[in-house]
Amino acid sequence: MRTSRAGRASAPVGADTLLEGLDRGQFPATLYLEGPDEGLKAALLAEIRHAWARACPEAPAARVFRASETGVDELLAAFHGGSLFASRELLMVLEVEDLGRSEKKIVALAEGLARPTLGTSMVLVESEGDNERKSLEPLRAACAARCLAMPPIRATLLAWGRRRMERERITLAAGTMEAVVDACEGDAATFFDEIEKLSAWAGAGGRLTPDDVATILRPVVGADLPGYLGAVAAGDSPLAARRLGRLLVAGVGEGTVLFALANLVGGALGGWSRYRDLSGALRRRLPPRDLARLMDGIYRAEAAWKGGRADAVAVLEQATRAVAGG
Repeated sequence: MRTSRAGRASAPVGADTLLEGLDRGQFPATLYLEGPDEGLKAALLAEIRHAWARACPEAPAARVFRASETGVDELLAAFHGGSLFASRELLMVLEVEDLGRSEKKIVALAEGLARPTLGTSMVLVESEGDNERKSLEPLRAACAARCLAMPPIRATLLAWGRRRMERERITLAAGTMEAVVDACEGDAATFFDEIEKLSAWAGAGGRLTPDDVATILRPVVGADLPGYLGAVAAGDSPLAARRLGRLLVAGVGEGTVLFALANLVGGALGGWSRYRDLSGALRRRLPPRDLARLMDGIYRAEAAWKGGRADAVAVLEQATRAVAGG
């Protein structure tokens, strides 16, 4: 295993590049993990744990800290002090944005991380936020590496799934992983959940086929309300329309869906939102003037539907196209 020296961070690397380094036993002394895809972050943390276990079988399991519950002195003591039982350790610090309230703490931690260590590796994880947290820039700059967890493309999901099955020594028939990605419609969080389900079903040394995928995966993927709103927020009109249809077939009421859509837009305008992250994504995609126009359109559509002047499904389809298309 090689551990890179801490230093000023270069441009963020993608998940694929990070995984390639882990396969070679290369662990940066300090890694800053950020970006909007929480599912990919969780999957990356799991891969880092597995890679560390392979490269450092003598080292203990990762020690996990939460920034809000741990002092900077304790974090630096763990980073530089090592363990009585192992000279190398893997440390993970979750929700580092909680340090953002104290510039003094951020600077102290950044300065401590810039000092080299013998074998210990620390991963700092920043949760998704509506806006860039500029106060954390000293920490990003102090880390030897940064990884930006962006929603993965199809090729990345395929490679990730094959990698996961290879680790479990599960044989894949032709087209199996493609069937998983297609069933999940490219949604990373759904994909990672289903990969775990398939892996557990096949078992170490097992085999999977496209027929297994069709049998095991839930029959309606992405038909829940957050999945529909996520497609709308992302501006993916075709996917939003498909998920709307599945919601209605599954028995979700038209009023429930329309209220959720209005809540999504209202949250993007600064109001209360049940799905704050999705409203944040919509706000980043559309300017306030467009959001206000869409909100007015939703109110008008609701009035027409309740007044008997329009069909409920037609209203939902039109409102979905309007918000997703911007």
